[in-house]
Amino acid sequence: MDRSFPLRDEDGADYASALDDVIGSAEIRRLLTRSGIGADQLRVRGLAAGPHVAAAAESEYRSYTDLRRRIQGGGPVDRATPLSGPGHQEDTGAGLVPVLAVLTPVLAAVAAATFLLLGYVLRLADSMPATAGTLIGAGWISLGIAALTAALGVLALYRTAAAHREPRTSSGAPRSPGPDADLDRAREAWLRALRRDGIRPFLVEQLAQEPAAPEPGRSAGSGHRPRFSSPDFSSPDFGSPDFSSPDFVGPDFSGPNLPGTRRP
Repeated sequence: MDRSFPLRDEDGADYASALDDVIGSAEIRRLLTRSGIGADQLRVRGLAAGPHVAAAAESEYRSYTDLRRRIQGGGPVDRATPLSGPGHQEDTGAGLVPVLAVLTPVLAAVAAATFLLLGYVLRLADSMPATAGTLIGAGWISLGIAALTAALGVLALYRTAAAHREPRTSSGAPRSPGPDADLDRAREAWLRALRRDGIRPFLVEQLAQEPAAPEPGRSAGSGHRPRFSSPDFSSPDFGSPDFSSPDFVGPDFSGPNLPGTRRP
C-alpha cells in the first residue's frame, strides 16, 4: 500500500464503519489479545492510514462514485432508462387537473351557500318567488357539485398516495427502483473489497509488528531471577564447628562465716 487514494468527504463515514466491522471480527479480536495495543489505538491507526488503505479498492470505488454521479445528475444519464420510470415525463408544474380538483369543491360550496341564502331570504320575504326558486335550485345543484368534486378529490389523493408507495414483488418483499438498487450494489461491492483487500491486511500487518503482550500474572518489568542454592552441609570437607566449652569451674559462692555455721 505505497499509493495514496483519498476518499470523498461523504464516504468517510462508510470507511469508518467498515473499519469498525473489521476490528470487531473474531480474527482481529484474537490478534488483539496477543498484542500489546488496544482496539482504540488500532482504530486510530486505521483512520490515519485511510488514503493508503483505500487504494486497495480503487477500481470498485471509482465504479461506485461514477454511478452515483450519473444518478445524481452530475454526468450523462442513459436516456433509454429515465429516472422517472418508463413512459413518464418530468412535470414542470403542478398541472391544471390538481388545481381544479382543489378549487372546484371550494368554489361550488361558496356558490351553494350564496344561492341558498339569497333564495330562502327572498322566499321568506314573499318577493320574487320565481327568482327565489331559481336561486334555491342553483344552490342545491352547486352543493351537489361541491360534494361530488370533493369525493373525487379524496379518491384521486388516495390513488396518488398508493402509486407513490414502495413497489413490492410478488412475494410481498419491498423492491427498490432500478438506479437505487444498482447504486446500493456498487456501494456494497466497494465496501466488501475495502474490508477484504484493504482494511484487513493493514490491521493484520500492524498487529504483527507489535510485541506480544506479557503473560498474565507476570509484570512487564520482571526478568529472570537467579536461583539460590543453599550450601551443601553434607560434603565430607565440611565439619560443624566445635562448640564444646573449656573446663569451667564456677566461683565459690559460699558466704562469709556466720555464727553457728561451720565451714567444711
